[in-house]
Amino acid sequence: MIRNPLKLILPLAVFVAFIAAWETSVRVATVPPYILPAPSLIASTLKADWPLLWASLLVTLKTTLAALVLAVVGGVALAVALSLSRIVEYSLYPFAVVLQVTPVIAIAPLLLIYMPQDLAVLVCAWLVAFFPVLSNTMLGLQSVDRNLLELFQLYGVPSRPSRPARIRSRLKALWYLRRPAALPAFLAGLRIAGGLSLIGAVVAEMAAGSAGAGSGLAYRIIESQYRLNIPRLFAALVLLAALGVALFLALSVLSRFLLRHWHESALPPGG
Repeated sequence: MIRNPLKLILPLAVFVAFIAAWETSVRVATVPPYILPAPSLIASTLKADWPLLWASLLVTLKTTLAALVLAVVGGVALAVALSLSRIVEYSLYPFAVVLQVTPVIAIAPLLLIYMPQDLAVLVCAWLVAFFPVLSNTMLGLQSVDRNLLELFQLYGVPSRPSRPARIRSRLKALWYLRRPAALPAFLAGLRIAGGLSLIGAVVAEMAAGSAGAGSGLAYRIIESQYRLNIPRLFAALVLLAALGVALFLALSVLSRFLLRHWHESALPPGG
C-alpha cells in the first residue's frame, strides 16, 4: 500500500502530460509514422500485432527469469563460500570481477559460436545479473558486528576446539548472525540483478538476432528497424519497458515484505 498518494499521482501526471504533448505535436506537425509514430498509432499497433509480440515477450521473460534464478543461486552460494574461507575468496573473487567488467556484448558472439543459441542467450543474461547478487550478499555477510561474532564464538566453541567444532561454529554464525545481516544487502542486489538480467537477455537476443535467428522482443525490434515498421518497434519497446517496471515492482514488494517488521528501510516514518 502506498502511504503517500503523491508518489503515484505525480509520476502518472507527468506521464499523461508527456503522452498528450507527444500526440499533439505529431498530429500538428503531421510527422510521418516512419519517423515518429503517435502514441495512438503505437497502441493500435500493439493491439494488432499482439499475438506476435506476446510470443516474443514470453521468450524474453523466460530467459530473464531463468537468468535471475541462476544468478541468485550461484551468487548466494559463491558469496557464502567466499565469506567462510579467505582462501576461496582470494582464489575465485578476481575471476568474478573479470566476468563483471568484461562487456557482455563482446562475449555474446563467442558464446553463440560455442553454445546452442538458447543457452548462449541465457548465459549472457546470467553473466550480467550474477555479480550484483554476489557482491551485495558478500557485503552483507561481512558486515556483521565484530563484537557479536566474537561473543558468538566465545559461547559456541569449546576451550580446545577441533576442526569439526570450528566448522559447526562458523555455520551457526552464518545462519544466526550473518544471514539476517546480509538479507537487506542481498535484496538490494536482487533488485539490481532483476533489471540487469533483462538487459543481458536483450543484448544477447540482439546478438543472436543479427545472425538471423531468435524470436525475443529484441529480435522484433531489429526486425522492425530493418522493415521500417517503426510503430511495431515502439510497441516492442513499450513491452520491454513494462516488463522491466513489472520486474522491479515485484522485487520491491518482495523486499518490503521480508523487511517490513524489522529493517529501517521498510519501516514507516516514525514507526
